[in-house]
Amino acid sequence: MLRKHENTDSWKAGGLAIAVHVLLLGAMLVSFNWKAAHPVLNVTEVELWDKLPAAKPVLQPQPKPEPKPVIEEKPEPKPEPKPIVEEKPEPEQPKVDIALENKKKKLEQQAKIELEKNKKAELAKKIAQQIREEDLQNNKAAEKQAKLDREKALNKLQQDLLNENSGADTKTASAANASIIGEYTEKIKAKIRGNVNKTLCGDGNPELRFDIGLLPTGELSGPPKLVKSSGSAACDDAVERAITASQPLPLPTDPAIYAKFRSLNLRFKPNE
Repeated sequence: MLRKHENTDSWKAGGLAIAVHVLLLGAMLVSFNWKAAHPVLNVTEVELWDKLPAAKPVLQPQPKPEPKPVIEEKPEPKPEPKPIVEEKPEPEQPKVDIALENKKKKLEQQAKIELEKNKKAELAKKIAQQIREEDLQNNKAAEKQAKLDREKALNKLQQDLLNENSGADTKTASAANASIIGEYTEKIKAKIRGNVNKTLCGDGNPELRFDIGLLPTGELSGPPKLVKSSGSAACDDAVERAITASQPLPLPTDPAIYAKFRSLNLRFKPNE
């Protein structure tokens, strides 16, 4: 059986033990919470006894270590994506423009073809003209030679005829031939008058004189020579052109009479 003062001491010791346990329990809870939030830096070992020594003083709780500042690691900024530039499709040409362009190209191609054709036609025309000119020159040369040959033959024939008729009666021949000479002279004038542009000679009755040489074929042996003018250069030129245009002129077939027409002094009135 306990004594009264021992009972009081027991209550004190029990209360102290309970306070110590409560304190230790609180310290443990705080430690657990701290470990959950921060790493444990220091470990404190606490010995527990079934009975508390009477003489030991009450253990003071150690001060809580200051928490280290938490350094938040900032993530590196991600590079901003480059803006995607959408390529705008080229606007389609209107169908009308395409049709016009095609029509324009077609017309240009046709124009080129026509130009080539025209160039070829022009070249062919030039070649044909050169051929014609060469043929004309050749023909002229041939005609000239043939003309000379005819003149020689006719001159020889006339000379032979003149030699044969040299003994005839000249008076009788002159009387008979005068009418023939006059007849063919009027025929020559009539043919020339039909080719004269009379409007150039006015309303009067001008008279001109030309010396002309005739070949037996009726062609001129040279250009007409104006001996007497009508007073109008336009009329003179008109008559001269008419004489040239009237070839071949009518001539008698008798060589003796033809001799009178080798050199003919033609008196001519265009308005008669």
